[in-house]
This record gives sequence, C-alpha cells and structure tokens, in this order.
Amino acid sequence: MHKTTLRWAASLALLGSALLAQAAPPKEVRLDYAYYAPTSLVLKEQGLLEKRLGEQGIAVRWVFSQGSNRSLEYLNSGSTDFASTAGLAALLSRANGAPIETLYLASRPEWTALVVPKDSPLKSLADLKGKKIAATKGTDPYLFLLRSLREAGLKKGDVDIVHLQHPDGRAALERGQVDAWAGLDPHMAASELQAGSRLLYRNLDFNSYGVLSTTEAFAKAQPELVKAVLGAYEDARHWTLAHPQETAELLAKASGLPLEVAQRQLARTDFSQPLPGPQFVAALKGAAPLLAEEGLVRPGVDAVAAVDALVQPALAQAVIKAEPAVAKVTAP
Repeated sequence: MHKTTLRWAASLALLGSALLAQAAPPKEVRLDYAYYAPTSLVLKEQGLLEKRLGEQGIAVRWVFSQGSNRSLEYLNSGSTDFASTAGLAALLSRANGAPIETLYLASRPEWTALVVPKDSPLKSLADLKGKKIAATKGTDPYLFLLRSLREAGLKKGDVDIVHLQHPDGRAALERGQVDAWAGLDPHMAASELQAGSRLLYRNLDFNSYGVLSTTEAFAKAQPELVKAVLGAYEDARHWTLAHPQETAELLAKASGLPLEVAQRQLARTDFSQPLPGPQFVAALKGAAPLLAEEGLVRPGVDAVAAVDALVQPALAQAVIKAEPAVAKVTAP
C-alpha cells in the first residue's frame, strides 16, 4: 500500500511539473523586426499577429534589430521572445551556451557578399590580403567573410577586420576608410545602386538562411503561443509571395531606401522553404567546423552537435501550410 501511494505521488508530481511547464499565456509577446527580414516587416505593418492574439488579450511589442548580433542579444537578455537572425549566427549563439532553438525559416536570401568601392583595384579574394575589411562580428556577413578568406587560402590574421555595424560598414566603405566590406542587404543593394559599389565575391552557399528562433524555456512554456506566432509568419510569407511589388514598397518605406534598392534585395531572396529541414541542417553542419577552428566557440564545444540541439522544427510542422508555387519575389 505504501509503494502504491508513493507511485501515485510521483505520478501527480510529474503531472504537476508538466502543467507548470506550459504556463499561462503572458500579457505581452515581444518580437524584433529588421530590414534584412522582409516578412517581419509585413507582419508588423499588417498587424497579423495582433489580429491573432487580440481576442486572448495578449499585446504585441516590436523591437528593431540592426543585425543578427543585436537580435540575439535581445533574445538572450530576455528583452524579446523571438529573434530574426541568420542561421549561422543562431548556431554560434547556441554553441556558446545560449539555450535557443531555431523553429522556422523566414527566407533563404543571398543577402551578403564582399563589397568593394566602384574604383577599387581589388579583383579577387586573394587581393584582400593585408587590407582593411569592415564587418559586424557574430553576423552572417562576418562568417561569410571568414569562409571566403579560407576559400582563398587566407586566415583572419591576414586581413585587418574593422568591427562596425552594417550601416557604418557601408559608410566606411564609401568614404574610403576600409578597402572592403562584408555587406548585408538592403545596405549592400543601396551601396551598389547609389554609390556604384561592386560585389567582389558572391557565394550563395555561404549565405545561411534567415531564421526565427526563441528560447528553449519559452517554446516549452508557451507552445500554443509559439504556433500562433509561426502561423502569423506563414500568413506574412504567403502574402509576400503573392504581392512582390507591395512588399518592395513596404521595405522601401520602412528602411527609407529607394524602391529599386528594395526590389534588388527581394529579387535575390527565396521565400519558398519555411521548414528547417535536412538541407538547412546540412548547410549549418557544413559551416560548423569553422566556428571551432576560428576560435569563435568555447574550447571543447562540438559545433556540429550543437546544430541538432538548435534546429527544432516540430512546432513549425504543425503550422506550415501547403507551399505556394512561386519560389521567389521577382523584382518588376
């Protein structure tokens, strides 16, 4: 009888823990938005999440992110509940101990390349040796730069990396203060069109996806709220695919950049694959060894294993609708 009582007590304790894990919905959910994440702009502008959560009395607060590093700082400090970042930046954060999970692919952009001024004598990656290069540490462009240098047989120490936020990197390039810049759209597209800047090196495979992440604790405590956010992102993604011109106009308005800049950014962005599946996992695992080799993660951390801990598609699988036939937003 005593053993039976103990078993019942243990069962009740487990049940209680499970109920506590899924906490009551918060009064507010906090998301970031960014010019490099067009569907976040659609989501914010149209109030798609507010419409979903309004009847539940849950408010939505928006926080602007200049880059993946800022977005992850906000998430890991508890200032936001979701982060819009590059996939590789999310992996770097997870490998360094941040308990975050990537749930959803907002886009697959070619949003970064190595950029030089229009009159630059540099013609190849090898020419970068000994040069000053602007980059934002911890972001996709920064990791793109490191991978590109390795492609040319160069190391990080072979160049002088100047750590600047993306808009400041563009300004430094156009003022002649650096020789190259690891660019990020829409700033990169703007520099091409407005200053004649040239893309020295492009590689789509070195661009990691645009992802949406949250913390393990939030995903566990608020699975229905997470699914509501993902559902709103799906609404925004479908609208973006169906309305390329309006999306470009929204991006131009939000960023303060000309319409042609927004069109160029969107023309090289693929919105067709929202589920973080095997292709995404393979892309991260292919880049993961770089994080350890470059000393970007703590000694002894298995960055490849961190990919499996990071990528958690289950909640998105429950939400994602049939994919549209159109794969890209095409610039007019």
